[in-house]
Amino acid sequence: MSEYGLISLLPPILAVVSAMWSRNIIVSLGLGTLCGSLILTGYNPFNATLDLIENRIFVQISSPSNIQVIFTMMAIGGFIKLLEVSGGAKAFARNMTHLISNRQRAQLSTWVSGISIFFTDSGNALIIGPLFRPIFKELRICKEKLAYILDSTSSPICILMPFIGWGAYIMGLIDQAYSDVGLTETALSVLIKLIPYQFYAILCLVAVPMLVFTNRDFGPMKKAQQQYEKLRLKGHSSIKDPAQTESPEPMSLFVIPLATLLMLIAGLLGWHASNDDLTSPHIRSSLTIAYLSASLASAILMYKIHDINLADSLDTFVKGTETMMFVVIILILAWSLSSVINALGTAQTLSVLIGQAFNPSLLPALIFVLGAVISLATGSSWGTFAILMALAIPVAHNTGAPMYLTIAAVLSGGLFGDHTSPISDTTVLASIGADCPHIDHVTTQFYYAGVIGSVAFLAFLVTGFYPSEMIIIPAIILLFTVVQVLGRKSEA
Repeated sequence: MSEYGLISLLPPILAVVSAMWSRNIIVSLGLGTLCGSLILTGYNPFNATLDLIENRIFVQISSPSNIQVIFTMMAIGGFIKLLEVSGGAKAFARNMTHLISNRQRAQLSTWVSGISIFFTDSGNALIIGPLFRPIFKELRICKEKLAYILDSTSSPICILMPFIGWGAYIMGLIDQAYSDVGLTETALSVLIKLIPYQFYAILCLVAVPMLVFTNRDFGPMKKAQQQYEKLRLKGHSSIKDPAQTESPEPMSLFVIPLATLLMLIAGLLGWHASNDDLTSPHIRSSLTIAYLSASLASAILMYKIHDINLADSLDTFVKGTETMMFVVIILILAWSLSSVINALGTAQTLSVLIGQAFNPSLLPALIFVLGAVISLATGSSWGTFAILMALAIPVAHNTGAPMYLTIAAVLSGGLFGDHTSPISDTTVLASIGADCPHIDHVTTQFYYAGVIGSVAFLAFLVTGFYPSEMIIIPAIILLFTVVQVLGRKSEA
């Protein structure tokens, strides 16, 4: 146990409680860090303020690795904005609508579009939703189902992609926590290795085609579909191609920038791996160069196709970087809280308490539940990651709990709450994209998410005692079985 004893637990507890009460992640992280500074400075408010600014925030901002993360996040934000404004992402989604002739294809096309536009969780719903709304209406599929598919492909696919904003953000948190405990493995390597353990995200993604192919709805979603069909008893006309209502954008606006991005990422990482160790700076520089180059490709296409000059494209890029400022502030405060926790020895204290009260193999399942509660209350998966990553990694390291599984539990727990919380931005955007009453989307989705979350919890519980990357396979089989049983019961 650290020299500060149980008092060292106060900063993270205050951050968690404040987040759940205020639902403001920035305020919560700031209060937790200030609380830690007060303890470190002998409860002197003046000295604590100086410590907070000079020894925490300024030090974290001036850290070379943290500056690299911030710059990479800015480049990603600029590219996403250009791709949205150019119409490239919309062109891809519109082309998917040509494959639709029945209900099953409509839902699967929405799902494929959602996992294909993996670079933005917010743009996902707002780009795809309006294109598929008239198709779902003509085929008499309720809006709640469209909102569910949009929500189930936005964040879940983003969290599995190491080379987008989600990945850069998570790697920044892992880098800091690994550095605090003296681990040297690159954050990219960690993020890739824990992908098989991201049970909630993977189960969310497979649940959609599972429900579509088996044609089994249950719970509030089944009732919503039945009520919608009663309101639309009349036959439907042929499906109208959304491209007929407005001038379609060429697919090159999507394909060329994305191909540029992926080829440069693969090429640069491969070059570094063959010529030198693949260090974290190499990874971040590769991402930055790739996103800047893809942004330039998008700007050139916008000039050739839409006659938008490069100066206007630069303004669009800058506006995209501005959208990342909220995330950057969260990152800086998360790093600062991690710094305070490290100085207080919070992880050592918590490790002793957990070691005395619990089997370390239970840690991943407990972390999953805690992350789910925090993110459900706050509506923020990223804020939950920021709070828990600084604690979970050191505790797992000190107690001998499975490290990759514990980190994955942080991500899965945060994602579950983000997926189900009525105040989550992605949940709200899914409602907007589907033109679905928000409370209807929340109530119909929560039942499905609860089933998936329960299976994910069991997977974390079992894997904690019997570590294996293959656990996801029986988890998928279990989910399929549960869906079948609940679907049959709803038809009885």
